[in-house]
Order: sequence, then C-alpha cells, then structure tokens
Amino acid sequence: MSEHYHDAGDLGLLKEMRKLAPADFDAWLGLNNIVAREGGAIPRKFRELIAVAVACTTQCPYCIEAHSRAAKAAGATREELVESAFLAAALRAGGAATHGAMALKFFDQK
Repeated sequence: MSEHYHDAGDLGLLKEMRKLAPADFDAWLGLNNIVAREGGAIPRKFRELIAVAVACTTQCPYCIEAHSRAAKAAGATREELVESAFLAAALRAGGAATHGAMALKFFDQK
C-alpha cells in the first residue's frame, strides 16, 4: 500500500478502468485529448498553459505534472507557467469571495 496520495503507479489502474467501463473511458479519453490536439484556434502552448491553470485549480497532481511537461515541450517559459498558476489562484480566490457574498445574502434573508 502506498504511503501517500499521489503515486504515479496508480496510473496503471487506468487500464483496468478501461476494461471495466470501456465506453465511458473512451469518452473521457476523447475529452482529455482535446488539450493535445493540433489545428484549433488556440495554439498548443496556450492550450497546455490553460490546462496547467485548470489543473492547479482542480488540484490534480497527475494533470499538473503532465501539462507542465507538455507546456514546456510546446515552448512555454517558466514565467508563463507561473503566471498561469497565479491566474488560477486569482480566479479561485474570486470564486471564494463571490460565494462569500452569496453566504452573506443568505445570512441576511429572513
């Protein structure tokens, strides 16, 4: 048994997941491959930087690793990677602040 949450060996279980739910797995894989596709309106480097920002927000360590490496391979700089992470942090903080406003609204309701 692993002693920590993030164990790269867990990714090996994706093969078993594919066997157990092949249609669902293939649908998910199709969505996952959107990031790496070429020829869209958004260049690959920016797709990967967006993926890094989202991965930071969802806090998926596997996605953070994969998309950080892919962003570098697509020509992203360290500065762009860090800005992407801070953009994610800003939006996450904004969401918390606006949800705080909702909480205040419900608190003040009779």
